[in-house]
Amino acid sequence: MNLHTLLAFWTISILLAATPGADWAYVISAGIRNHAAVVPAVFGLFLGYLGITATVAGGIGALVANMPLAITILTFAGAAYLIKLGISLLRHPPLPKEGHERETGARRWITKGFAISGLNPKALLFFLALLPQFTNPGSSWPIFLQIGILGIIHTINCVSIYLMVGFGARTILSSHPKASIVTGYISGVIMIMLGLGLASEDIIKLLHS
Repeated sequence: MNLHTLLAFWTISILLAATPGADWAYVISAGIRNHAAVVPAVFGLFLGYLGITATVAGGIGALVANMPLAITILTFAGAAYLIKLGISLLRHPPLPKEGHERETGARRWITKGFAISGLNPKALLFFLALLPQFTNPGSSWPIFLQIGILGIIHTINCVSIYLMVGFGARTILSSHPKASIVTGYISGVIMIMLGLGLASEDIIKLLHS
């Protein structure tokens, strides 16, 4: 691995992390709820991506990717969880609150974040497809270590972007309750649409198989 390769990967990674999706919707809802919820929410996403990195670097990801049933189960589990969170946001849109998150509340944000990123089959397939392209078989560093480093770089990029998004949402929307509710509804709809999109892709594949 050389500096040019790392810089190219870092650029692609930043662009991907800066693209709105389920992660963005989640950290925005955390930011609206409470500034103290942002870090636990992002930490949960971090743990999920770290788990995927370890899975891919250890070679398990490739095995899972070649098991259609496993990918299907993972897809439906991730889709169901996104839809569940989306419905929850529609039923109980986040409102700005002050104070610190209780320990149980922080754990809940971490768990939800881990599930959103860790159960995302797109993230697993993305890591499997992209990371190996930036490895060098001729390097003195083993492939699993190179993949691990690239995965950590992407995870750090995601954490940096998501922290800015979460705290930015808090700063902008904390004094506008109505805007917070609307943003919460939008985040909920995005999660539901992404969940339905994930599920429908696999349903179509199953119908054509």
